[in-house]
Amino acid sequence: MNRVKIIVFAILLISALISVHATHAGAGVGTDPFSAGSTRLSVVVGNGYAFNNSYLLIGVGAAYFFASGLDIGLDYEYWTGANPGIQKISPRIDYVINTGSSVRPYVGAFYRRTAIDDHPDLDSVGGRLGLFFMTGKNVYIGAGLLYENYFNCDKATYASCDSTYPEFIVAVSF
Repeated sequence: MNRVKIIVFAILLISALISVHATHAGAGVGTDPFSAGSTRLSVVVGNGYAFNNSYLLIGVGAAYFFASGLDIGLDYEYWTGANPGIQKISPRIDYVINTGSSVRPYVGAFYRRTAIDDHPDLDSVGGRLGLFFMTGKNVYIGAGLLYENYFNCDKATYASCDSTYPEFIVAVSF
């Protein structure tokens, strides 16, 4: 788990650096939170189920829009409240379609590394599809659906080696 703590520290450091860059580069960024040069910061608080237990999920994420509507980012989740402990780190890429309205469809893909106490780490890939709803100049909420497929999944340990689940997002862009 020490490796995961180092990764978490790296994510927080990268998030801070992206925020500083966005603050200095913000003068050239348009009012669209998905325009090239924008940065997304997000917080995850939710509920998840694994090993017949209910967990509280706490996470953070950051992304940079390197082209209009196209971002690359990194997310981290810490699952607490049950055993075994679970941590997830996910690089991702997303595309947000500019519809000219306050509703924006999005599609994305991700790779995820899951560290589970006393179990081998799991790797997975997946995709997401949903809608963002603009709620303010730089704030938006989203709702979507994710599909995730786990590699090297032992069906004797895990109930399923793939899953589909909803996601709800509140994000700030600058």
